[in-house]
Amino acid sequence: MADYLVIVESPAKAKTIERYLGKKYKVRASIGHLRDLPRSQMGVDTENNYEPKYITIRGKGPILQELKKDAKKAKKIFLAADPDREGEAIAWHLAHQLGVDIESDCRVVFNEITKDAIKDSFKSPRPIDMNRVDAQQARRILDRLVGYNISPILWKKVKKGLSAGRVQSVALRMIIDRENEINAFTPEEYWSIVGQFTKDGKEFEASFYGDSKKKIKLENRKQVDEILSRMTEDKFEITNLVKKERKRNPAPPFTTSSLQQESARKLNFRARKTMMLAQQLYEGINTGKEGIVGLITYMRTDSTRISDTAKNEAVSFIETMYGKDYIGTTKPKAKESANTQDAHEAVRPTSVMRPPDAMKQFLTRDQHRLYKLIWERFVASQMASAVLDTVSADLMNGEVKFRATGSEVKFPGFMKVYIEGEDDQEEKKDGILPPLEKGERLKGHDIDPKQHFTQPPPRYSEARLVKTLEELGIGRPSTYAPTLDTIQKRGYVTLDAKRFVPTELGGIVHQAVNQYFPDIIDIEFTAEMEKSLDHVEEGTIEWKQVIDEFYRDFEKHVKVADEEMEKIEIKDEPAGEDCEKCGNAMVFKMGRYGKFMACSNFPDCRNTKAIIKPIGVTCPTCKEGQVVERKSKTKRIFYGCDRYPECEYVSWDKPITRPCPKCQNTLVEKRLKKGVQIQCTECDYKEVTQE
Repeated sequence: MADYLVIVESPAKAKTIERYLGKKYKVRASIGHLRDLPRSQMGVDTENNYEPKYITIRGKGPILQELKKDAKKAKKIFLAADPDREGEAIAWHLAHQLGVDIESDCRVVFNEITKDAIKDSFKSPRPIDMNRVDAQQARRILDRLVGYNISPILWKKVKKGLSAGRVQSVALRMIIDRENEINAFTPEEYWSIVGQFTKDGKEFEASFYGDSKKKIKLENRKQVDEILSRMTEDKFEITNLVKKERKRNPAPPFTTSSLQQESARKLNFRARKTMMLAQQLYEGINTGKEGIVGLITYMRTDSTRISDTAKNEAVSFIETMYGKDYIGTTKPKAKESANTQDAHEAVRPTSVMRPPDAMKQFLTRDQHRLYKLIWERFVASQMASAVLDTVSADLMNGEVKFRATGSEVKFPGFMKVYIEGEDDQEEKKDGILPPLEKGERLKGHDIDPKQHFTQPPPRYSEARLVKTLEELGIGRPSTYAPTLDTIQKRGYVTLDAKRFVPTELGGIVHQAVNQYFPDIIDIEFTAEMEKSLDHVEEGTIEWKQVIDEFYRDFEKHVKVADEEMEKIEIKDEPAGEDCEKCGNAMVFKMGRYGKFMACSNFPDCRNTKAIIKPIGVTCPTCKEGQVVERKSKTKRIFYGCDRYPECEYVSWDKPITRPCPKCQNTLVEKRLKKGVQIQCTECDYKEVTQE
C-alpha cells in the first residue's frame, strides 16, 4: 500500500509522475478545480466583506469522494498542482476539502516533469502560499462581480446570451478602435523611382533618395517629372560608399505570449491550439525506451529566465554540434512588461539532448512542429550573435541621388538554427550588392517611377493582439487564449483572412459598456488592476481591499445602467426574398456567429438560410449558376455553385472571371503565406504572386 498521496490536475501528468516516484507514492488527478463559485448565483457576499461562497463543481463529486478515500489511507498528502496562481488556488481548495493543514509542508511545485525535477521538488515541500491564493481569489471574484452584474443588464437591454468581462471588454475595444482607425483613414499619395544597374554581369537596384543636399519625399507626379527632367542620360557615379559590420542578436526563449505569437506566424496555430499542444508536451510523451517524459517546461510563464543546468547543457550541445565560435557570450534580453513575474523559467525543452528529429517518431505532426519551434528557439537563444556585412552606395546623376543598400551574412551565429518571425508582412529585404568602388561610373536602365498610397493600420491578428495586450499589461499568460476564444464565441468579432473584424453585435455591446461602465474598457484602469493583483501576490496589499476599492464605484454604475440604459432593439432587416417553405418574407437576423436569413413567420416557420455572397463568376461546371462564397461548419470560406444540390461544384480557392490563357480552363486565387497566386486548376500555368 502506498504511504503518500500526491494530487495533480491531469491524469496524463499523474501517470508520468507516479512512474518517477515509485511504489510508496500514489498519484491521483483532480481534473482541474473541484471547488468554485456557483454558476447559478453571484456567490460573493458583497454585504459581508466580499466573502466567497465555494461549492463542489457539478459532476466532480465522485472524484472528490475517491480522493477523500485515498487521503484517509495516506500518511501524508502532497498537493502538486501547477506552479502558478491557479495551481496554488487548486491546492488550497483541495487542502480544505481533504482536511490538509495549509501551513504544513504539503505543497510541491516543479517547472518540468522530468525524473530529476520531480524528485528534487519532493525534497523541499512548502506550505501553501496564501498570497498567491489571494491573488487568484481576487481575480476570480473581480471577474464574477463584473460578469454577473453587467451580463444580466445586457440580457435585459440588448439580447440574451451576452456577456462582458474585464479583459475581453478591453480586447473588444482595441479591435473596434482599430476598425474605426481604418474607416477614418485617408490615404496619402507618394511616389518612388527605382533604377536597375549592372556590374560584372550582376544586376542590382537603387532607389531615388534626394539631391546632393537632402533627402526628398516624392508626393506627386509633378515632383517625379521634375526629378526625371533633371537627370542627364543614364550615367551614374558612385560618390559615397559606406561599409559596416552589424550584429544581430538572438531572440530570448519563449514566454507564453511570445510562444502564441510565433506559433501563429510560423505554424498558423490559433492561441488555443498552441496551448493545448504545449500542455501535452509538458505533461508527458511516451518516448520509447526512456518512457513517459515531459518534453518542455511549464508553458504558462512571462519570464525569459533559464536555469544554469539548462544553460550549461545547451552550451555543451552547441559546442559539439557547431563549434566554440557559436556559443553565445551574452544573455539575450527580452523586452518585458512592467508586471512580469519571475516565478519560474521560460518555455524551453527539458533537455536539448532530445532534438526534434529524434522525438518525431513519438509525436503527432502538430506536436512535433510546436516542439521543434520551442527547441530551436531555446538553442538559438544560447548561441552567438550573427554578424552581417552591410553596404550603402550613393549613385549620383547630376544633382539627383539614388541609393542602393545590401547586406551579406558574414557569420551566421544563431541564424544557423532559428530566425524570429514577423507579425505583419515583411518589407523587401536588402539584396547582396556586387563589389563597388567609390568614383566608379555605372549605367542605369529601366528607371521606373511608381505611384503608391499609404495604407491604414492592419487589423489585429491573434499574434498581434496578444502582443499588444501583453505590452499594455492587460491580462496574464493564462488569460490570452480563453479571452480571444470568448469574444469569438459570443459573436462580438469574426476572423477575416486571420484578422479580427468586429461584428454589429460587438459594436452594440461595446457602445453600451463604454457608456455606462467606462472603467471596464479603460486600458490604463485595467492595467492598474493587474498591478494591484500582483501586489496582492507580493503580500503588500490585502485582496479584499483591492475588490472594495473597485466595487464601491462599480456598484453605482450598475444601478445607473439598470435604471437608465434604454432597451436596444436589434431590428430584423428585410432580405429581399420570400421563404420557399411558407411564402412569408425572409429577414436578416443577428445570431451568435453573425447575420443569417430566417423566415419572418417564426416560430410558426423555422426556415433559416446562410447568407451567400455572389463573386461575379459563372459556375465552371454547369455554366448556368453563379459561384457564391459560403462558410463551412468550421467557419472556413469556400466557393460553390448557387444551384446546389443540382450542381455540386465546390472549391476552397476563389475562381476568377478570366480563363487560363494556356488551356482556357478555370483560374483561381490560391492564398499563400504572403499574398495570392493566380493558377490554373487543370494545367501548370501560374502567375507571379501578388503581394
